Amino acid sequence: MLMLRNLVTSLIQHEQIKTTFPKAQDAARLAEKLITLGKKGDLPAFRRAAGFLLNKSLVPKVFTDLAQRYADRPGGYTRVHKFGNRPGDNAPHAVLELVDNPRDLRFAMTARAVGWELLGKKVGQQGPKAVVASGIPEVEEVIEREVQAGPQERGQLRPITRRNLQKVLRYRGEEGMDELTKLAEDHVDTLLAQPLALKDIVAAKEKKGKSFESLRLKAGQTVPGGVRSTFHLAQGALGRDNPGRWRWSNRQKLGVDKTSVWNSI
Repeated sequence: MLMLRNLVTSLIQHEQIKTTFPKAQDAARLAEKLITLGKKGDLPAFRRAAGFLLNKSLVPKVFTDLAQRYADRPGGYTRVHKFGNRPGDNAPHAVLELVDNPRDLRFAMTARAVGWELLGKKVGQQGPKAVVASGIPEVEEVIEREVQAGPQERGQLRPITRRNLQKVLRYRGEEGMDELTKLAEDHVDTLLAQPLALKDIVAAKEKKGKSFESLRLKAGQTVPGGVRSTFHLAQGALGRDNPGRWRWSNRQKLGVDKTSVWNSI
């Protein structure tokens, strides 16, 4: 119990920690109960929270910041991401985080998926030259439409991306939509810049055999202009390629993966 109290205290302090998968599940249950105490806001709840947390200075954060953040959310304040296995004893690793924290992994991955799919359709329809010249100015409009769309309606995003988009924006409001739009636009700009930069690189004879596939962004990779990656804790493991996967099981990226399309720039 002391170990779990320490994990929950670290989670409240950093809002994102890495541990083994079984300990992450147990710590998530205790963190849910602790945040529920913070939402109650009465004196008995304050005393129980102060007796549970090892760092007493974090108790006001539970009853102010976290209670306000999750005021409209009925539950589900934590999220567990599987993170491969630990070298040595092969114990399953996991990233435990508070939902809607400033470094939310699901939020950042959804923004990248939105930018990738919109760019892929745009390149397939108009070609890379037109997309490079005009960009994708309607990212915010597409996000607003997809958030309001039903599960059976057709749209510009895949059903799983639309479902994740609706989940991450359900309790974030207008500020969350603006932040996701900015992340998606930044990812689109990065994806457009990489093939253009690579075209200059492959002009040299020693670089002719390099493909665009090798420049796909991985989780944990720093994008141009970024000070710190959103996936800093992941350190690239979430985007690690599995060489044993069958080729037919790989998700196609529409026009972005077609090297011949970018050769026409």
